[in-house]
Amino acid sequence: MNVLRRPAGLSKFRFYSTQTTRPFVPPASLNHFDFRQRQREKPRPTSPAFYTARPEFYDQLSSLESALQHAKTALTSCHLLPLPQFAREALPPRVNAWVDKRELGLKLRSTLTTSRYRRVVLVLNELETYRAIAEKAGIAELQEGIRGITELFERADAATMLARGKAKPVKFDEYGRSYTLGKRKTSSARVWIVPVQQPPADKSTASQSIPAATETDTALTALLDPISSSKSNEPVSVSQILVNNTPLSAYFPIPADRARVIHPIKLAGLLGAYNIFAIVRGGGTSGQSGAVAHGIAKGLAAHEPAVATILRKAKLLRRDPRMVERKKPGLAKARKRYAWVKR
Repeated sequence: MNVLRRPAGLSKFRFYSTQTTRPFVPPASLNHFDFRQRQREKPRPTSPAFYTARPEFYDQLSSLESALQHAKTALTSCHLLPLPQFAREALPPRVNAWVDKRELGLKLRSTLTTSRYRRVVLVLNELETYRAIAEKAGIAELQEGIRGITELFERADAATMLARGKAKPVKFDEYGRSYTLGKRKTSSARVWIVPVQQPPADKSTASQSIPAATETDTALTALLDPISSSKSNEPVSVSQILVNNTPLSAYFPIPADRARVIHPIKLAGLLGAYNIFAIVRGGGTSGQSGAVAHGIAKGLAAHEPAVATILRKAKLLRRDPRMVERKKPGLAKARKRYAWVKR
């Protein structure tokens, strides 16, 4: 038996020599494996958004957000934030004219989606709110700083665009008369409102008191039917509404049209306080009554600024944008069809 023969079970193993001719050298000691030196030579990105798809956009957005945070911190240190709800509602309404999405993309040198554009506009609106708070509080330095940022994103014709939606103030002549223009559908009404000159108080009737409800009903009756009211002996203010030199009850025979004309006067509580003269052109009775009501509401808001809020909430100061729908070919009217007849 050969004792030097390898056992059968160890034939699949390999034996390696543990002796080496050269000593082991770690990679860190070699110059061409200096990883730290390679990391130092790599330039550092100029901004945190360097590796994003739109670095210019995110750089501008981060600068706006940092400016917003600085303004918020400054107002908080002045005990102006958080602002109560009633104080925030007392601020003047924010009317801005920011650049559109395309122009903002040119400024940021990036194509903007709608979501990114809205994100920038939200930050700008919040900055404008902080500017209004600083203006009311008298912090001129913070106000000018925010203004210098927001004016970079305003339209070139911002003043013209903001002045376009403002209503022109109603002018009064030397006698205190106002002139307004009302419109509805295809009708237009020119309305003159003249304050009623109260007659001098008679000593014999000064001691007699008339209830307020009775006086209001009498004034309403005088407007709707001046002929019958003139026969009564009750001392009421002489006021009238003339449409195209015709009394209101004679020009608008339909009660709904007369009620539409008198509605702003009743809502403001000024029955019998003004004489109203209107010249109406175009349209039918419904459109003409709406045009007269629109002109009356604008004139009353000019004469009595205290009732302007009531008339505005009732949507009487704005022109009704609804128009008559056009007739379609093959139909009897705008949507009415002819009766189907089997032939």
